[in-house]
Amino acid sequence: MARRGDALREHILVVAKDVFLESGFERASMDVVAARAETSKRSLYAHFESKDKLFAAVVTLAREMYLDKLKTPADYDGDVTLFCARFLQLLLREPALRTCRMGIAEAERLPEASAGYYDAIFATSHDRLTTFLVENRALTPETAGETATELLGRTVHPRLFRALLGVEKPLPVTADLTTLTTDIDLAPIRAAVDRALG
Repeated sequence: MARRGDALREHILVVAKDVFLESGFERASMDVVAARAETSKRSLYAHFESKDKLFAAVVTLAREMYLDKLKTPADYDGDVTLFCARFLQLLLREPALRTCRMGIAEAERLPEASAGYYDAIFATSHDRLTTFLVENRALTPETAGETATELLGRTVHPRLFRALLGVEKPLPVTADLTTLTTDIDLAPIRAAVDRALG
């Protein structure tokens, strides 16, 4: 059955995400996306008028997928350590690292897409943790924001940077909550949370 309308658009986005991750922005082509999506170039361009617009839409899709997997600290029974560990685990997965590298590589040419990626991965995660700390730890918004910055910074540094540079092996695509405690050493994160929150 041929896809049409919103169903075709969503299918194109999923396919394009894979093409961008495999090839990078520069080498990815609209021809390849159309072929893999089993649609015509005309249909592809009807939904996305340029590769830049398609990339921006893929960033939005990645944001939705990421935030759906991260959730909020409340979803971890209020365990800030587990929220921070999940944040790091998601960042260290191979697709996330490739997306981050692509966002960095295209930041000058496509600043809005890169800013959207930053917002999706870092700013929104920070906001979720800040909101939780205000609502559940009775911190002021300013103190909660500073604490969230410290905790998320300590969570990702230096593992994310090592992984981005290829010094540390990425986690597999299948890394999920069932492998969280084997993928991520919780002890240093718990120590940072205990120092920050008492």
